[in-house]
Amino acid sequence: MTTWTDHTADRPISLTAPSGIDRAAHHRLDEAWLAAAWSHPSTRCFVVSGGQVLIDETPDGRTELVMTPSFEAPLTEAHRYFLGIDEDGVAYFALQKDSLPGRMDQSARPAGLREAGLLLSPRDAALMVHAVGLENWQRTHRFCSRCGERTVIAAAGHIRRCTACGAEHYPRTDPAVIMAVTDQDDRILLGRQVHWPEGRFSTLAGFVEPGESIEQSVRREVHEEVGISVGEVQYIASQPWPFPSSLMLGFFARATSTEISVDGDEIHEARWFSRDDLTAAFESGEVLPPYGISIAARLIERWYGRPLPTRSFV
Repeated sequence: MTTWTDHTADRPISLTAPSGIDRAAHHRLDEAWLAAAWSHPSTRCFVVSGGQVLIDETPDGRTELVMTPSFEAPLTEAHRYFLGIDEDGVAYFALQKDSLPGRMDQSARPAGLREAGLLLSPRDAALMVHAVGLENWQRTHRFCSRCGERTVIAAAGHIRRCTACGAEHYPRTDPAVIMAVTDQDDRILLGRQVHWPEGRFSTLAGFVEPGESIEQSVRREVHEEVGISVGEVQYIASQPWPFPSSLMLGFFARATSTEISVDGDEIHEARWFSRDDLTAAFESGEVLPPYGISIAARLIERWYGRPLPTRSFV
């Protein structure tokens, strides 16, 4: 079996490459340092709004975040988030606004993480995923879950503090398991969610519940969604997925049964595929490959043994 997987096992998972950014969390409560960093001429910032940023193509064909010096940034005080420092000492901030700024040259365009994450450098992708995660949390956690009063932003965007009861609230991250399930014949199990278009299949996934290990979560989710029992569970890798606040934990799982019984609530259809089956389904258009940014694509690819067909972002 190694001949199928050796040359794909090390392909990177989007949004996980080393970024060269030190988040420098020890500076988040140092207001004097933050003020000095914001005023420094080398500091760069960008606007995030509704999960989108502005990106632009460079003359040499690269795609970059549209960033400006801090002194050229649109005004905002409360919603300014410190993201970290690069290896050259440049500080980066994200500004949360109700809309993205216009560009006089008209060459930049808005993009969400699903598209931009595939195009940006590891540094820019890391900055964007950090900013989008903070923005999602900030927009939906404005009131104290303890007393109901409005909270205020602290720690350069990484804490919301209640001025009434003193409670501190931190950015939410929901652990979710995503698994490539295979059987004794080395077929892979792929499913189609109820709300997905015809032909879109992917690995199964679900959220970890309270009091549950991640291995237990893998087995429970697979059994609930498609009626398959799972034995061995092997962790592969993780991926930040702020849509709005997940951390995807990727696994290979070995099925101990093969009869499929979909739940009908989350999964509409599930099928076992051999490699030849999946190749034929890709070629005929019967099955659409997952978008390359997702950890699902990397999990399937590690089993498949070669790169999946490219799926354009539309």
